Amino acid sequence: MSVRLGYGLNGFAGHRLSDACSVIASLGYEGVGLTLDQPHLDPFGDLPGQVAHARRCLEAHDLASVVETGSRYVLDPWRKHEPTLVSDEGRERRVDLLCRAVRIAHELGSEAMSCWSGTAPAGVSDERLWRRVVDGLGPVLDDAADLGVTVCVEPEPGMFLATLDDVLAFRERLGRPEHLRVTLDLGHLVCNEPRTPAETVRHAGPLLANVQVDDMVRDVHEHLELGTGDLDLDRALGALVDTGYAGLACVELPRHSHAAPAVAASTITALQASLDRIGHPVNASGGVR
Repeated sequence: MSVRLGYGLNGFAGHRLSDACSVIASLGYEGVGLTLDQPHLDPFGDLPGQVAHARRCLEAHDLASVVETGSRYVLDPWRKHEPTLVSDEGRERRVDLLCRAVRIAHELGSEAMSCWSGTAPAGVSDERLWRRVVDGLGPVLDDAADLGVTVCVEPEPGMFLATLDDVLAFRERLGRPEHLRVTLDLGHLVCNEPRTPAETVRHAGPLLANVQVDDMVRDVHEHLELGTGDLDLDRALGALVDTGYAGLACVELPRHSHAAPAVAASTITALQASLDRIGHPVNASGGVR
């Protein structure tokens, strides 16, 4: 069994959590990417009540989960994604959010907590930026080790840790902790990596513990189909299968909440068609045979 399909709940921003889980599960997805933010789980709200509700929703629909921390304005209502692990000020607030995310992932039994470094401010040396990201994720990784949570770092275009090689170098600086792994966004691999998407997936290999599938919906009002850009979806999914990846591959389309059920339905159809073409059809429960 490998490559279980999931859907990011930030693409269901207009739905209650229970309704979103119901729709996602009924379409055949096996898991969700739970972005910590309103409306589904506010990391600075009533955590015991919210986490208990989220756990009930996931269990009711037999959905696995990954906790995502890329909400745009969860820390600052004026500045997108700020502060980050490499910001000049306020880094401790990002660290606090990530520590909360680790505890939430533990309480939900999530497969991973995913995060990124942030965009480097101007005029700061690389060595200082390395120190900021190492120092920032240190306590997060300590908490994760204590609670048995896998932490995945995602290379993001334009951020300090922008490529897979950057994330692997970061992991080396920390002594290659077993519970520090990698998130890859398939939609970013085309423009952001020196290797092809399939080669990048294979290079990540067993360190890959979280996958996002985005940036591949063309003309949502008409065709709603995946794989129409420069990404060869069949090759990318084939590489995941070849590496034995057994985690979630969650569709991440936060700009499409206005048509969430239709987009989620057409997307899983396209993903299933791709898996069929490469000889790994999805079985009745949603997983790949």
